Amino acid sequence: MKKQKVSAHLLCNRPLTHHSSSPSSPGFPSFPLHLSRAGVISQTAEQCELLLKCSVNVFQSLSDGMWLRCGCAASLRVLASPLRVLGLRRCNTAAFMPESAGFGGVSGRSGLQEFSVSSSESFWAAVARHRLSWIRPFTAVQDCDLSRGRIRWFEGGKLNVSVNCLDRHVHTCPDRVALMWERDEKGSEVRYTYRELLEMTCRVGNLLRRHGVKKGDCVTIYMPTCPLAVASMLACARIGAAHNVVFAGFSAEALAERIRDAQSSTVITVNQGIRGGKILELKKTVDTAVQSCPTVQQVFVAMRTDSPVAMTARDIAMEEEMLKEDVVCEPAAMNSEDTLFLLYTSGSTGKPKGLVHTQAGYLLYAALTHRYVFNYHDGDVFGCVADIGWITGHSYGVYGPLANGGTTVLFESTPIYPDPGRYWDMVERLQINQFYGAPTAIRLLLKFGDEWVNKYDRSSLKTLGSVGEPINTEAWEWYYRVVGEERCPVVDTWWQTETGGICIAPRPSDSDAEIVPGMAMRPFFGIKPALMDTEGKVISGNDASGALCLAQPWPGMARTIHNDHQRFMETYCQPYPGYFFTGDGAYRSVEGYYQITGRLDDVINVSGHRIGTAEIEDAVNQCPAVAESAVIGYSHDIKGQGVFAFVVLKKNVDVEEADLSRQLNGIVSEKIAKYACPDFIQFVQRLPKTRSGKIMRRVLRKVVELDLDSLGDLSTLDDPAAVQEIIQGHRELLSK
Repeated sequence: MKKQKVSAHLLCNRPLTHHSSSPSSPGFPSFPLHLSRAGVISQTAEQCELLLKCSVNVFQSLSDGMWLRCGCAASLRVLASPLRVLGLRRCNTAAFMPESAGFGGVSGRSGLQEFSVSSSESFWAAVARHRLSWIRPFTAVQDCDLSRGRIRWFEGGKLNVSVNCLDRHVHTCPDRVALMWERDEKGSEVRYTYRELLEMTCRVGNLLRRHGVKKGDCVTIYMPTCPLAVASMLACARIGAAHNVVFAGFSAEALAERIRDAQSSTVITVNQGIRGGKILELKKTVDTAVQSCPTVQQVFVAMRTDSPVAMTARDIAMEEEMLKEDVVCEPAAMNSEDTLFLLYTSGSTGKPKGLVHTQAGYLLYAALTHRYVFNYHDGDVFGCVADIGWITGHSYGVYGPLANGGTTVLFESTPIYPDPGRYWDMVERLQINQFYGAPTAIRLLLKFGDEWVNKYDRSSLKTLGSVGEPINTEAWEWYYRVVGEERCPVVDTWWQTETGGICIAPRPSDSDAEIVPGMAMRPFFGIKPALMDTEGKVISGNDASGALCLAQPWPGMARTIHNDHQRFMETYCQPYPGYFFTGDGAYRSVEGYYQITGRLDDVINVSGHRIGTAEIEDAVNQCPAVAESAVIGYSHDIKGQGVFAFVVLKKNVDVEEADLSRQLNGIVSEKIAKYACPDFIQFVQRLPKTRSGKIMRRVLRKVVELDLDSLGDLSTLDDPAAVQEIIQGHRELLSK
């Protein structure tokens, strides 16, 4: 086949292109049926829904789970606007989720939730048949036994994830914008259509194949958040290789450990990264890392900046070689349970866990949660500001939005570069409809006041999301009142790397259903939470707290830990046999809503009273002078454990520390109980955080325990110098 000519611009760092049109036409176009080269019927998720909505009367006569494929219906021309109603009305459940027409009279969100749990196989079979494009249909919905750590979904089926994310949308809307890359340089966004992203993905796929990467291999990707990183992930999926994305802020030692565990022979990186105006020497980090990785045979190097880097015999100039490749790459037919990717997360032992996610179940769950939790519609711009090195970036920066044919934002910078208005300037310029960020960033921006938010037009926003840790009440209310102007629901989402996608969130729910600040609230479809007491028994009533478990499997969950299934069993399946143990504690309110109280290893036992650190932090953060806090437990001779609080004050706060300490203890005593009051309060300029914004409480605990020799690798912190400041401040506190 004749190769298409392309300009020799840097594919990783393409110059700004201007688009006068919106990501998709305001009216829904006609969409004929198409076959990709993989032989699958191709439509966007919303097109499938529209076809099904127009055929509800036909479907209601069909048996449960037996549906006409959207591709077997006639082409229709409809307008999107009259059907853009995703608030769940009890009288029109099938308009909300078309598959429910075959669920035997199910009505309303609560009815859908009950059906998805009680008739799990029927629910997931119907959803999987019509929201994914299959090369070969699955023959079994699930084969799961949590007590044995066996989790298998949609066996017998074959598909290709990249076809589901790209090809089927290129057939129907090739010029729709797939990616909006918000580069570190403010105001220099770059847009890629679905056609352009498919072509880039195919070039990378062909390049990897030409250099010996084959089905079943694992490619490590160490890149900033950029379109070429996304294309590399999708290219791996296209040719049947797994990918192992490592956050591009990890040290050479941390990177090497992940490369060795994944047994990667191929690494993809860039010459340099840019974040917050600072240059990151990623290629040099890779050079150091691979010295202790004997499996690595080749390193593909793309150019994010114009600065040349030293190239070794194993290094390959990526963009230069990509230009030699065809823009068509035959997709591999993958089994549903083949590995899609590995993603490493911290473990209690310090050794990272390489969690394994597979093809069909993960993609389906990411797409479904993206669609319904955030009320996403065709034409919306979805702004997830997480790095692709984390599970949030995987599920809601890449796979969920692209599977739904959406437009997704890739954010390369920081919330305060070049100023604290960065997020909201981006919202205005890109016309973002759903914004998904971390509580730690919200608390940070809260410190700078309302003016940086109000400076920009945020009228495009429809939904605000929170992810990563429980959001405190003050931050929630500021997010809702100031950022969302009291018109955007705030969805405080709870999930983990292990779950693959959102498990508990306020939405979807009935259109008039309440949202309680700081609570994740409602389980998603197919999710059945359970609270366990200290004896391993299920707590049946409401107004109760316990260990949060999930009582039945769901398609998006991790299948194992790479090369260590025994550790997977011991961590998640054996603590409460027959249940998936999340490691988190939770409170179930009188109304039956769920609130995450923190990691169970972050639960403090004070004189026999168990209290979550997140609960104390929430109380401390309600003080008007406090920007954020971190609470840990420490060994106490009398009480068993004491409470130690690290507190960051807002700017320009002028108050005596002793007076403020008394005020904070008064708040905690009032909000929780006297036993929860901090024994020590250390005021600090900043907290030690990873580059994704997670507070490193492990480091704080080591400081309080004076175990400074066991601080571990601090290179993954956003600012390692913060630890030294805290150590010095702690010494001064103890000397008083």
